[in-house]
Amino acid sequence: MHRAPLPHRVFLHGAGRRGTTAWPSQDPESGTFLSFPPESSVEAQAGALVEGERDRTPLVFAHSIGAVTAVRAIADGLRVSGLVLVEPALYDIARGEAPIERHIAVVTEARARVTQGDLFGFWSILRPLMFRGPSTRERWEDERAVAQRWATTNLPWGHGIRERCLAGVPTLVVTGGWNEEYEIIASRLVDVGADHMMLPGYAHRPQDHPDFPTVITGFERSLAI
Repeated sequence: MHRAPLPHRVFLHGAGRRGTTAWPSQDPESGTFLSFPPESSVEAQAGALVEGERDRTPLVFAHSIGAVTAVRAIADGLRVSGLVLVEPALYDIARGEAPIERHIAVVTEARARVTQGDLFGFWSILRPLMFRGPSTRERWEDERAVAQRWATTNLPWGHGIRERCLAGVPTLVVTGGWNEEYEIIASRLVDVGADHMMLPGYAHRPQDHPDFPTVITGFERSLAI
């Protein structure tokens, strides 16, 4: 049996590391590793992805909020061979679930502090939620720049993402088994046909798990049959 050629790979980062540093287990020559400016919107990123891949049908890898960009691009006309969504922050598809609504409420409260000019107040709310530890005045100067970045980063909800956007798209969801929110999102994706693999031990970065390359190779080859 002859296999079709493997699709071109495109890698989308989350809110932290960018480009090849976001995917350290992958050969830098194995695909296109995008690196969006921090100030770019989800919609602008999706537009750039659609335009850049107009003449191909790539296999898109997306981490965290990068999944929002990927699915937004598909809704806007991007044709893909498949998706590998790693801890996808697709909060819009799981609205109504208590952990999802709690997360959104806390971030909304924190962002309100920013509009009042209270960056430390923002960080006092957000840091325990995102980084599992309280903010303190003693380390505030060391963390101020990080707080400022998180105060202006894109939010992963409010982008019109729905499960139906992925109908018929071969999708593998990889989660770390550490956060109920991402497991709920994964279950919603499974409901519309996605496969789900859990790679525990690396929290929000299961792409760093030693089994990740094997998992995605198996999925990739299933697309090329």
